[in-house]
Amino acid sequence: MATLHYLDAADDPRLIDYRDLTDMDLRLRTEVANGVFMAEGFWVLERALGVGISPRSVLCLPKFESRVMSLLAENGVDTDVFVGTEEVLKTITGYRVHRGALAAMNRPPHAVLDTVVASGGDLLILENLVDPTNVGLAIRSAAALGFTGVVISARCADPLYRRAVKASMGAVLGLPWHRSLDLRSSVQSLSDAGIDVLALTPDVHAPQLHAVLGSDVPRVGLLVGTEGVGLTSRLLAAARTQARIEMAPGVDSLNVAAAVAVAAYAVQTARRTR
Repeated sequence: MATLHYLDAADDPRLIDYRDLTDMDLRLRTEVANGVFMAEGFWVLERALGVGISPRSVLCLPKFESRVMSLLAENGVDTDVFVGTEEVLKTITGYRVHRGALAAMNRPPHAVLDTVVASGGDLLILENLVDPTNVGLAIRSAAALGFTGVVISARCADPLYRRAVKASMGAVLGLPWHRSLDLRSSVQSLSDAGIDVLALTPDVHAPQLHAVLGSDVPRVGLLVGTEGVGLTSRLLAAARTQARIEMAPGVDSLNVAAAVAVAAYAVQTARRTR
């Protein structure tokens, strides 16, 4: 059974996992090293518990205490639950907590590439996306449209960073993902495994997306690049083909997360109409 602790002050040493949550550079350096990630909100916490990820502790406002305790009890979780006022939680975390609860979760290891390949469906491949929110939204869209795994580059934002997990609505917790130290080599490995790697580009000379989705290759690896400049030339060259989403006059591109949603839908639609 979870144990309640009522906070009188923000300097409790047991709350180290929750400090300075708005300092992204600090959190990116420390969370992986400390084997932790943050689940923000009941939906994300419930999703994490549902896939077997255990919390180190939970932090919440008094009005959410009973709901947190019920959720933990339903999942058979024994952990510490810290309850404090809005001002105490803001002092600890650096921002006003309003989604009910925060949980410091034990970070699961990222998957090896073979596990992602073995997931069986289409894959999302991200090169150097620096905004965690974009990473989370891209993964959420891919998961919603049936993609079963993710491969990210070494410089890509952490899919388990708080804002990425929140933006994905916990979808990142249900997909195997692999961080590749050499994404070009990983793309080649995916191609060797029979996955049709398709690179998205805003290049007006590239064929339109719908024109390249008529092959009988059963699996697609959708490759997208960083915000602004897109894919590097090395990754563009590693893909089987390049394609663009047709834009209205005067608009050169979509936000990367929106582009993933459009392209993932196009992949699923093409497969249904073959």
